[in-house]
Amino acid sequence: MATETLSWSDVDQNGGTVGSAGTTTIMTGSPSSAINNVTFAGDVILDNNGAITLQILNISENSKVVVNAGTDLTTDSSTLPSGTIEINGGSFSAPNSSSTSGKLDITFGDTTHQTNTVTITDNALKDGNVTFSNVAPGDNITIAATWVQTKLVDVSAGVIKVEQADNGTVIATLYTAKDVDGNYYTSSAFKTSLDSNNNTIFVCFLPGSMIRTSKGDVAVEDLRFGDEVVTYNWQHNTEMTQPVIWAGKAHATVRPELADDEAGYPVRITKNAIADGVPYKDMLITAEHCLFFDGKFVPVRMLVNGTSIFYDKSITSYDYYHVETAQHSVITADGMLTESYLDTGNRSAFQQAGKVVRIGGSVKSWAEDAGAPLCVDRAFVEPLFHNLAERSNTVADAHVPAEPVATTSNPDLHLVTETGATIRPIRHDGQQYSFMLPSGTKSLRIVSRASRPFDMIGPFVDDRRYMGVAVADVILHCARQSYNITTHLQAEKPQGWHETDWTDCAWTNGDAVLPLDGSLLQGKMGILTLTIRAAGPYLINTQPTAEKLARSA
Repeated sequence: MATETLSWSDVDQNGGTVGSAGTTTIMTGSPSSAINNVTFAGDVILDNNGAITLQILNISENSKVVVNAGTDLTTDSSTLPSGTIEINGGSFSAPNSSSTSGKLDITFGDTTHQTNTVTITDNALKDGNVTFSNVAPGDNITIAATWVQTKLVDVSAGVIKVEQADNGTVIATLYTAKDVDGNYYTSSAFKTSLDSNNNTIFVCFLPGSMIRTSKGDVAVEDLRFGDEVVTYNWQHNTEMTQPVIWAGKAHATVRPELADDEAGYPVRITKNAIADGVPYKDMLITAEHCLFFDGKFVPVRMLVNGTSIFYDKSITSYDYYHVETAQHSVITADGMLTESYLDTGNRSAFQQAGKVVRIGGSVKSWAEDAGAPLCVDRAFVEPLFHNLAERSNTVADAHVPAEPVATTSNPDLHLVTETGATIRPIRHDGQQYSFMLPSGTKSLRIVSRASRPFDMIGPFVDDRRYMGVAVADVILHCARQSYNITTHLQAEKPQGWHETDWTDCAWTNGDAVLPLDGSLLQGKMGILTLTIRAAGPYLINTQPTAEKLARSA
């Protein structure tokens, strides 16, 4: 088969045919934006192309798309294509899929040193046209659904049914790969778990991290199944070894529009940042990866000081590695005590309203399986943060921090009606803000600046919610009557309000809905008075987007 190379920059925004029958086409570069309608022909190789979004995806007859590491392929179409999609270290997502145009085979590559990820909806599986082939532990299949429980049932050698636990309805069929002994994987090698729109956390090392093994320090990317990793038994102050039971590789692309700790930037821990010779070279890990201090695991994001420990924004796309030992353990990387991978059911990244069924390796928990307690307690982390920040003054080649971001205590408080009209306060007296409402207003949004305690106080505070203003009394004056609005204080709050134990006050996330419950009489204007118990401070020019607020709420 002939081979050709094609750049995504040469593909028209409106799409068209990519590749040709009987030809292998290797795509280079990345699209600058979503592409409307693409038909893949022949064998098309997507290799390290970053994020690719296709409004409509088609695959010609006898053609195949290969999604290699470094590529995240997404189609927004409601109809899945027919043909073959091979996941070989990359990811394929069809969040809006509800049907298929024909038979679609999603086949998985080897998972020894990479993660293959697929996200698909349950509706797209109902016609039975989608099959999953060569499935092995380490592959991640996310099925958007509304089920409470599922079960895996062995049908025959190499065939597993995913069924609803309550009534046996078949959701999907998996055709499994063979293990090292030549036997097909059975249902005991997999487990289903549920998620409900939680943020996905990756725990991993970046290439070049040196893991201490029984044969000396070995680069994480060179670790193999069965290698003996040196672990630290902190309760008895002894060392032992554990075998590597899974070493996986995947790819991340930074999302710079999000906050640094959520965007995916790797954290660089400079040489000697923790102590002399610890780490013994610069260490690169992901933000949620934990370091070990005094019998506790602490996420490195809570120790970022901008100098000796900082987000390396020069890296916007990178491979990362999972190292899983038989038991979650304290291991040594680059001379620093840290953690091995703990699979808590979050090997793949997916967010969608409702329940999500994930198919992957056995799921564990921090409470039952962790090699040491996870600690995000400010009382423990804050002194550690300040000690490391003070030490950074003596660390050679420390990072030069960015200029401090300006702050303000002005919440820029205003209202937005259901028609989109902006209403500024007509009066501000201490904690009270008053607004003139037009006739017929049924619902409002209380809009303000918003900030996170994580940013304003310090990363040692494990509160990453966006906080707008704390609203106490809400009183509507209309036609010589006054109405107390208390919907924001109810147990079931409208959108944009944070849950709280307070009974007389509630925080917004910077954009909170306030229904008026018909209190504003038709044909009458009104004055709404808000009592703001607390507000700010806020970062200037770094206000959250709608997506950030949704993630925060």
